[in-house]
Amino acid sequence: MGKIIFIDVDGTLVDYEGNIPVSAVKAIRKARENGHRVYMSTGRSKAEVYKEIWDIGLDGMIGGNGSYVEDNGEVILHQKITAEQCRQIVDWLHERGLEFYLESNSGLYASEHFEEKGEPVMQEYSKRKGRPDGEKITVRSAFPEMIFGGELYRDDLNKVSFILSDYQDFLDARERFPQLQAGTWGGKGETALFGDLGVKNITKAYAIEKLLEHLHRDVSDTIAIGDAKIDIPMLEYCSYGVAMGSGGDEIKAMADYITTDVDKDGIWNAFEYLGLI
Repeated sequence: MGKIIFIDVDGTLVDYEGNIPVSAVKAIRKARENGHRVYMSTGRSKAEVYKEIWDIGLDGMIGGNGSYVEDNGEVILHQKITAEQCRQIVDWLHERGLEFYLESNSGLYASEHFEEKGEPVMQEYSKRKGRPDGEKITVRSAFPEMIFGGELYRDDLNKVSFILSDYQDFLDARERFPQLQAGTWGGKGETALFGDLGVKNITKAYAIEKLLEHLHRDVSDTIAIGDAKIDIPMLEYCSYGVAMGSGGDEIKAMADYITTDVDKDGIWNAFEYLGLI
């Protein structure tokens, strides 16, 4: 019986310029031909997963850092922020003057001034990721699926990301919303640029557990590949954990194996090392 492989997207499957290395596509297709299952496991909501990623050929996805699980088109799990929680978050962010976007499977819904305030933040994020054209990034190019002027009080949210004016915003969000999971993200080096709020106790590891129950498979058959701190629970839970060479120090310190950088055939080399291809 084949292995079940979970691959993070940004910085793992997709490089820092938004490209999918040809070798990664070949590795995934060959592994599936060899009888292994391959799932993306990402912080992205389904609306952010572009056609080029699905065209690789995947068995399904874990999205929203674990709030959504899909197996060959069948929804296995979808835990959402409630409509009342959404209203409270939106009102609190407005009161603090923080710009944000709401993440759902139907799209990304931007706050009133996110396009203007978000541009320098996304340029800094892109620069940290090593994109040579980082200073030219706009919000619309970074988030082509983003919806401007949409309804902000919603009942279909996976999570909310908001621009930090400083780290205290994250600490205050965590205190204000103890019933939700608070986190930060910010690019290479993982210095915080954004805060986020999602469903409590949801992780990629939790989602993998639920998917394995659905598949009637054991955790001993699993391999996880990631590059960031948010991926650590996934690597800890799975039987074998691989960190990208271009990943953060924390995940590389705990991984069973460190492959090469995402844009230096990292996925292919990991699959080859593990005997999947």
